[in-house]
Amino acid sequence: MLIVGLGNPGSDYASTRHNLGFMLIDKLANDERIVVKRRECNSLVGQGEVEGVKTKLAKPQTFMNLSGGAVSCLLRKIETDQPVKQLVVISDDLALPLGKIRIRERGSAGGHNGLKSIIADIGTDEFVRVRIGIQPEHPIADAKRFVLDAFARSEWPMVEEVLETGASALRVIIRDGALKAMQQFN
Repeated sequence: MLIVGLGNPGSDYASTRHNLGFMLIDKLANDERIVVKRRECNSLVGQGEVEGVKTKLAKPQTFMNLSGGAVSCLLRKIETDQPVKQLVVISDDLALPLGKIRIRERGSAGGHNGLKSIIADIGTDEFVRVRIGIQPEHPIADAKRFVLDAFARSEWPMVEEVLETGASALRVIIRDGALKAMQQFN
């Protein structure tokens, strides 16, 4: 299993909304005692067992809009006929309210440049994705600036809660498949 969290590298982006994919990888890695720091395919990766399944966790270091190259490289290293069946991608989603997650077995990029890059580079949208909502309760004037802003202090309890839920959802995906996780968490 290959689980890829999307985000932007560097301390300037560490606490931003666009880095929820990285944050969820860090949460699962911490829970499962997997160290994610080895460099491979322009990504930081760690490998271990999650729910009894050999799992690689990855955080592409190419910046969000170029994530596809890193994911494509990591997929080529999976020794199976259909490596894309082993892929789960975690991203933020401006169309979902903060604190919600949505799991899908396939689908469009939905305007998310990281997902667009992955779909373009691997040539399919047939991979599991875990989308984490960042939509505020108020209208936003500049979406690009909003996703690159840090979470407000008042939002952190909800962020921590959704990361806990997201880690649980990933465990269900690994153990029982995406459909079971969709039924339980969507």
